[in-house]
Amino acid sequence: MKLATQTTVKTLGDYAYQAIEKHFKKTLKWEKSVKKDEDPEALHQMRVGMRRLRTAVTRFGLAVDVPKPVSDKNIGKIARRLGNLRDLDVLKESLENNYKPNLPRKEQESLQTAFTALAKQREDVQSSVQKTLNDESYKSLKDALDNWLEKPSYQPLASVSIQQVLPDLLLPEVSNFLLHPGWLIGTEIVESEVKIQKNWKPKKIEKQLTTEGESLHSLRKEAKRIRYQMELFTDLYGESYAAYITEVKSIQEILGTMQDSAVLTDWLADVYKSEIQTELPTFANLLTENRYQSWQQWQPLQERYLKTETRHSFHLTILHPLSGVIS
Repeated sequence: MKLATQTTVKTLGDYAYQAIEKHFKKTLKWEKSVKKDEDPEALHQMRVGMRRLRTAVTRFGLAVDVPKPVSDKNIGKIARRLGNLRDLDVLKESLENNYKPNLPRKEQESLQTAFTALAKQREDVQSSVQKTLNDESYKSLKDALDNWLEKPSYQPLASVSIQQVLPDLLLPEVSNFLLHPGWLIGTEIVESEVKIQKNWKPKKIEKQLTTEGESLHSLRKEAKRIRYQMELFTDLYGESYAAYITEVKSIQEILGTMQDSAVLTDWLADVYKSEIQTELPTFANLLTENRYQSWQQWQPLQERYLKTETRHSFHLTILHPLSGVIS
């Protein structure tokens, strides 16, 4: 199958090729720096590149015919290793910049125990990243992608106009996102209508997050998935589509802040072998306050996305890509 030139991108195959090429190149661009462990930003960029590459390969799977090493499982494994290291860098940054300056001297000194544990943990995870970037499965993934980009192979659907299939590609993702059970946390259903529970005290929110935190974390992952996929097609839609991407990103970030706070609390409890309220009371109160603030930011978005009009409007936006060839 002959690809259209870059200025007349119009088939599903063209979009698949461009997305895979773009994110593969981005991943490779940062590889050397990550191997040298010289810049946290390089690690962040390579991790994002690998995650987006995974989205491109899996979501365009119905159009491309990629070699076996270019599998969701293989890319996912490498992305997770990079992610584990990046999570520790974010943890350190958060401790240093967001929390330590706001603690009394005694708790700042006590925090040294956490920094020592973090450095040791990072050393172990860094060595696992080095091993991953030097092993056969990573090399075979790179070789296979190089070969495929040189001589791409497609499935019949790749020849179809992108506008024709785009809604069918995106709508199942939108449905998965909107039907996620995480939307119902902190609500009650009265006569088939979902009502948001408002004005909760911090204690009640803490209890809810303890029991339902995993579901919100899962919704966050769903938000990230749909955002990555939608961002592949921004040039084929208008302002309404861009606004939905912005909102989905906000949902992802707010839920991410809640999750990071919960992870930090558990991690500190593990390091100090006790509830952090005992060792670091000011810190524990700061974490609770941050989760409370995130909950306040989350509820208006939750309420908006539980409305029938918002959901229908989201679907309608996806159903109407711009017509004509986009350069």
